[in-house]
Amino acid sequence: MTVSAGSADVLTRLRQETRPYHDALEANEFNQQLKAGTPTEAAAARFLAKLYGFVVPFEAQLRAHAEEFGPEWELTRRYRASLLHQDLPAAATLPLAPNLPPLHTRAQLLGAMYVLEGSTLGGQVISRQLAKAGIAARAYFSGHAEQTGPLWKSFVGLLAEAATPATTDEIVASAILTFQRLHAWIEQA
Repeated sequence: MTVSAGSADVLTRLRQETRPYHDALEANEFNQQLKAGTPTEAAAARFLAKLYGFVVPFEAQLRAHAEEFGPEWELTRRYRASLLHQDLPAAATLPLAPNLPPLHTRAQLLGAMYVLEGSTLGGQVISRQLAKAGIAARAYFSGHAEQTGPLWKSFVGLLAEAATPATTDEIVASAILTFQRLHAWIEQA
């Protein structure tokens, strides 16, 4: 993989510039329960339902633009809405987020993918915390199991390769907006 000039900093910028939004998202009620060691089945189900409402329309947009990505992106392995269907028997009746970030360009999709692919790492942590609390495993949080780390590394490598000086600002802005919109959706009653 050859990283284009100036694009390696996209990863540094994403980590630094999205940190406040990532932290705000993690301050939600469910994550606070996890940190306190007091998660409940009901809270896990509510959190998964909110994720469903965001992930499903995001993946629909990604599928609509799949031709802009080559086979090396392994998009079909990255889709996780089906895992939410496994976790939530009434998933099809759940509301969908009406206010996704714009996902019309490859750069916008890459920024949003950074957030949602990164959540696979957090899902591994959540899965372990639920197990400690005696709460049944959830397919969505377990996600790619032992393949989570390698898939994340593959993603960030491809992202660094795909980013250019002309697209880096748009990728970072999309990631920030994705964190903001996901946070707003999760916090919405």
